Amino acid sequence: MKRHFLKFLTILMMLAVMIGCAAVEQATTVATVVGEATGTISRQQGESIRKSSRAVAKSLEDFTPEQEYYIGRTVGAVVLTKYGPLNDDKANTYLNTMGQTLARASDMPELFAGYHFLVLDSDDINAFATPGGHIFITRGLIRCCRTEDELAAVVAHEIGHVQLKHGMSAIKKARRTKALSVLVQEGAKSFGTSEIAQLSDAFGGVITDITNTMINNGYSRSYEYQADAAALTILKRMNYSPHALPDMLNVMAKQIKPGGTDFAKTHPSPQKRIAALKKNVQSVGETETPDVRKNRFMKAMGHLL
Repeated sequence: MKRHFLKFLTILMMLAVMIGCAAVEQATTVATVVGEATGTISRQQGESIRKSSRAVAKSLEDFTPEQEYYIGRTVGAVVLTKYGPLNDDKANTYLNTMGQTLARASDMPELFAGYHFLVLDSDDINAFATPGGHIFITRGLIRCCRTEDELAAVVAHEIGHVQLKHGMSAIKKARRTKALSVLVQEGAKSFGTSEIAQLSDAFGGVITDITNTMINNGYSRSYEYQADAAALTILKRMNYSPHALPDMLNVMAKQIKPGGTDFAKTHPSPQKRIAALKKNVQSVGETETPDVRKNRFMKAMGHLL
């Protein structure tokens, strides 16, 4: 019986990976009814499989824009408990105006409740972008920017994370992996209460997954390079200098502390990012920052530098 059950469960796992959530549940219901009727699996095993398949199906669901927004709000609240907002209307208004303008030039100009930008009251060199478009830039990172173009490069990079859905991708991968690992471990026996509880837990902790990725672990190196590439595209569309991103990274390289708990811990080194950007940036000639940009940047952010 166990051998038949394991084979039966393996087929269902393959279906879970190959088809969508509704189809997973429908296929599982039909398959377990047939399995019970033919004696391949017991009624108890059939019910356990149906329960676990609903959990797997949930892991394959696409989040709606509204769900992403509320997840992002909650993640943003966690970020604010760690860093706190900067009480500076001038700086925040400037950052929001710039951010909204850059977002309109991105590949995802519209979100469920729009983009939101805020300066964090911290000397750490860091920035965060939550699902749903909540973007935070620390005072310490702003100090690495000498021009509006360089700050625009930072903001565009974070918008890149949002449009590429890096946060949501990380969540879904973690949830699915954990769920399937439980299925594999328990595949040779009937699921009991403790196993079902493990499967249920596998799909909770969404906020923890994202905050751990953003604050403690950082996105993968490939995600950071993808966000850099997206930032260059946005900068070009808005006539900001693409050289601003490597220029800012050069300044950052001199200010971050190796082994620190901020940007140095959660991102590839500035030198590696500059090397990856080199080819795309070299194809664009040097551009001079207009005086109007210099003046408004200093007026809004000069007191933070």
